Amino acid sequence: MSTLVTLSTQQALVLPGRYDWTHFKQLQQWSEQTPGLAITYLDGVIELMTTGKPHERIKKLIAILVEAYCFELGIPFFPAGNATCEAEEKGASFNPDESYCFGSDKPYPDLGIEVVFTSGGLDKLEKYRRFNIPEVWFWQGDRLSIYQLVERPGTESQYQSCDRSQWLPKLDRGLLASCIRLEDPIAARSQLLQALR
Repeated sequence: MSTLVTLSTQQALVLPGRYDWTHFKQLQQWSEQTPGLAITYLDGVIELMTTGKPHERIKKLIAILVEAYCFELGIPFFPAGNATCEAEEKGASFNPDESYCFGSDKPYPDLGIEVVFTSGGLDKLEKYRRFNIPEVWFWQGDRLSIYQLVERPGTESQYQSCDRSQWLPKLDRGLLASCIRLEDPIAARSQLLQALR
């Protein structure tokens, strides 16, 4: 049974059934010819998503603020945007909304950022865990949540909720959230930089 979520900002469809990697890659090629359509894969399950202007505006505003913070504090970073993370042996393929490497460029990002307007769908944190991405941020319901990957002896690594980023430790989560809520990029950037000085 497929699940369809429809909002003015985002639509998500989980296709019924299970698909092998070859079938997924064929659908992925088709989706590349359809502007605004993203396709993700986890253990044979395929999800198609479209995003609207509110989603794109918030993800870009978060990117502006993260980059302003890094420039202001001199933190070396490498933006990776929504570059695909995928591997057949990991059984997963997805695109972060925004992502970054810190210190040096790497095959997979150190930080992935997701702007979520819908609930349900495929387990986003599990996809990140498969690629050992150390930190994931979620902007959902006007709130910012930070998750860090924690190694536990004898078990698989798991994400746990944190108050601060390991990559941007001086960045106050509440301050960042209040800047994002402004929605005006100039005002948001100014508020962030003023708080850092």
